[in-house]
Amino acid sequence: MFDEAELSRIREAKREWDEETLDPVLDSYGERADRFATVSNHEVDRLYTPADIADLDYDDHLGFPGEPPYTRGVYPTMYRGRTWTMRQFAGFGTVEETNERFHYLIEEGQTGLSTAFDMPTLMGIDSDDVMAEGEVGREGVAVDTLADMEILFDGIDLADVSTSFTINPSAPVIYAMYVALADQRGVPREQLRGTLQNDMFKEFIAQKEWVIPPEPSLKLVTDVIEFSVGETPKFKPVSISGYHIREAGSTAIQELAFTLADGFAYVEDCIDRGLDVDEFAPQLSFFFNSHNSIFEEVAKFRAARRIYARVMDEWYDADREQSRKLKFHTQTAGQSLTAQQPLNNVVRVTLQALAGVLGGTQSLHTNSYDEALALPSEDAVRVALRTQQIIAEESGAADIVDPLGGSFAVEKLTDEVEREAMDYIEEIREKGDGSMREGVLRGIEQGFFQREIQDASYEYQQRVEEGAETVVGVNAYTTDGDEDTEILTVDESVQERQRERLSRVKDERDDDAVRDALAEIEAAIERADNTMPAIVDAVKAQATMGEVMRVFEGHYGTYREGTGVAD
Repeated sequence: MFDEAELSRIREAKREWDEETLDPVLDSYGERADRFATVSNHEVDRLYTPADIADLDYDDHLGFPGEPPYTRGVYPTMYRGRTWTMRQFAGFGTVEETNERFHYLIEEGQTGLSTAFDMPTLMGIDSDDVMAEGEVGREGVAVDTLADMEILFDGIDLADVSTSFTINPSAPVIYAMYVALADQRGVPREQLRGTLQNDMFKEFIAQKEWVIPPEPSLKLVTDVIEFSVGETPKFKPVSISGYHIREAGSTAIQELAFTLADGFAYVEDCIDRGLDVDEFAPQLSFFFNSHNSIFEEVAKFRAARRIYARVMDEWYDADREQSRKLKFHTQTAGQSLTAQQPLNNVVRVTLQALAGVLGGTQSLHTNSYDEALALPSEDAVRVALRTQQIIAEESGAADIVDPLGGSFAVEKLTDEVEREAMDYIEEIREKGDGSMREGVLRGIEQGFFQREIQDASYEYQQRVEEGAETVVGVNAYTTDGDEDTEILTVDESVQERQRERLSRVKDERDDDAVRDALAEIEAAIERADNTMPAIVDAVKAQATMGEVMRVFEGHYGTYREGTGVAD
């Protein structure tokens, strides 16, 4: 993109600047550190010039927004057409309380709902199970049956709202309940919009929530994707999630590489199922973390689009442009929030959200400043939502498509992120003898991903403890005493009320119909059929979350990390 003679002139001018302008200042004053690096410990240079991106080819590396390789964005107008979807996580206590929070957020201008579930629901356990004791409604909303789903979305038009469900092991059951609720209300399935996280590989890699072993978990993920392609084409049946990989302590490079590797593994499994790549790929979505190092995060998002477009084209023969466009949701870094001086988190979240916007995200969740202490309060949620609205409406960041495109620093970082992420992806592919699917499964079995993340997490913590990494309010600029922050608490009666509702549902339902529906799920498993139609029928019969998941656990067994086998 640059004339070689001009590059030579710039290199010579840079050398003269180093000697005549920079060196005297360094000799007299030095710099505030011997080394400058991102949160991921990726060293950054003092200054970038065209010489740092001498090999950049505009068409191959950048192009234009809405055109391959999508480095500059997946839509031609990006936020000039419409802003990203603004989501705030909501879910606590009972379905009535969460429904009330949903309505509040919609009234405040939120454009998409995002649902958090309690731990029993996430793990496919009913609220009346002994294992659920003390956890019902604690860190999200409890959903046991279709009756709960009815209340959760009371007064909300399913045809008009986009809903995200952050759930994985039991994701097929929650999705089935949402489909069943639409059927019950007469909403055509093809009108349903939203996203199901449903990413089991990242659970085995990072978040550690599972019910059955990796391979049958993968089978269930693909069941959902296949069913969604035919029944709910506007709904994203999987959100391949780097967010939790980063929260577990990975670097930005690892987050990107492991997330894309998981995504390509799902693509291969769907192709092996007999699905055409251009039939299902447009429905795939991704979910990334946005941390404190703004330029590294922007580079990560841009590199993600470029890698995905190339790999989907060259490895999987995707013909449709929609199949090669990586679309993603972003959430600010929960890991970065501090209990000390919690109002500082407003600033952190703002910078992280800005990085997501500058990087071209399709939807965004901004964490609340009090989340290091408890579930977010209503006031904190409002501030988090207003943060997005101010960025969208007041900052001007949404007015220019890819505003950092062409920056010597950002383009150099994008190239570096892409190269290092592809090194990881190729290593994983080699583990599978050319198959990403087998490479990810073997990487999980061998503990490869876990070791890489643990090492990165340990190195970061060491830097914090040594003072090489500044965390304002924690290891620098500290204050004496605790700050008085009002936090949300979950009423102790939630568990009792949820269990009472579940008991009523069980008393009033047709037990024979439930038994037959659960038997049909088992039969579908035995026939190696797609299990989603049977799960939908089961939840319509008021089978509980736990009853459905126990069918799968009974057939496949459970999983113990590090053994590679089911218990």
